Amino acid sequence: MPSNPDRTMRLQRTAEAWSLLPHPQALDRRAHALLLLANGHRTLRELSLLVGTNAEPLARQLMQQGLLQDAPAELPSLH
Repeated sequence: MPSNPDRTMRLQRTAEAWSLLPHPQALDRRAHALLLLANGHRTLRELSLLVGTNAEPLARQLMQQGLLQDAPAELPSLH
């Protein structure tokens, strides 16, 4: 798990993050919002645009806490 996320990295929630989502009081508002938006398809750059600020420091913190991870690369469709 990289500690310095790349702006093109696609981030997704971990199982631990999923368990926290129903309890928004467990996280601050920005962290909760970022976890909700990190669906494995959005890049760190896209997440930053959606939250209106540079999300990299928060994403790095959430990765270190085991709540965000790099999404596996998508395989090209055979259709």
